[in-house]
Amino acid sequence: MKRILLAASAAALPLAALALPGAASAQSLQTAPVVAAGDSVLTVSAEGRSTRVPDLAVFTAGVTTEGKTASEALTSNARQMNATLAALKSTGVAARDIQTSNLSVSPVYGQPRRLPDGTTEGDPVIVGYRATNQVQVKQRDLARYGQTIDTLVKAGANQVDGPSFQLDKADAAMDEARVNAVTKARARAELYARAAGLKVVRVLTISEAGGYSAQPPMLYARADKMMMSSPAPSPVAAGELDLTAQVTITFELAPL
Repeated sequence: MKRILLAASAAALPLAALALPGAASAQSLQTAPVVAAGDSVLTVSAEGRSTRVPDLAVFTAGVTTEGKTASEALTSNARQMNATLAALKSTGVAARDIQTSNLSVSPVYGQPRRLPDGTTEGDPVIVGYRATNQVQVKQRDLARYGQTIDTLVKAGANQVDGPSFQLDKADAAMDEARVNAVTKARARAELYARAAGLKVVRVLTISEAGGYSAQPPMLYARADKMMMSSPAPSPVAAGELDLTAQVTITFELAPL
């Protein structure tokens, strides 16, 4: 939550504000705007929105393998993951857009022996090991996203999660949403003021919050025979992103 405090200059303050005790400092003027005698305070919240077509898809891809020993599982995983990374780079994804997000080795436990009466005997025992290596990928060419996934799966990736559609540079879109939010808040304040027989004098404080309020649903893919044998790239729809900014503004109102 960002908080922006707008303080009027001394020339704009009423006489009551200028007659502050000697202990008051310039900082106290900024943190506690003074309202003229007889004026009112109105706090209004509003949401601004801007819509953009995403230009970035973020997803994770990786390999999970198993072996009788931790070394066997990890060796197999490394071989398969190297092929996956080579395939990923062959699709045009830059090295700077590939980052390891998970590398782990963990035991695989078997079920304890089940007795005829339905109970179990003994504790679970380790029957093997599982190695997992995953990378987070930024796909900048969305038109090739489906082809990228298919290439990864054919190369040996058996885990693909995503995508999360985003904007690479969202500042302009967020600024548009902010302006829209402030415009709505001001119009709402004017409406309330007129209804109450008052007028808006100035803005006292502004608080802001916002971000991606809506995204296309997260897509989820796993390697299987159908995907691996599919002659056409996996279909992916990027849709649109809604970026929002919420503002809460406190206004000073005065009689007409």
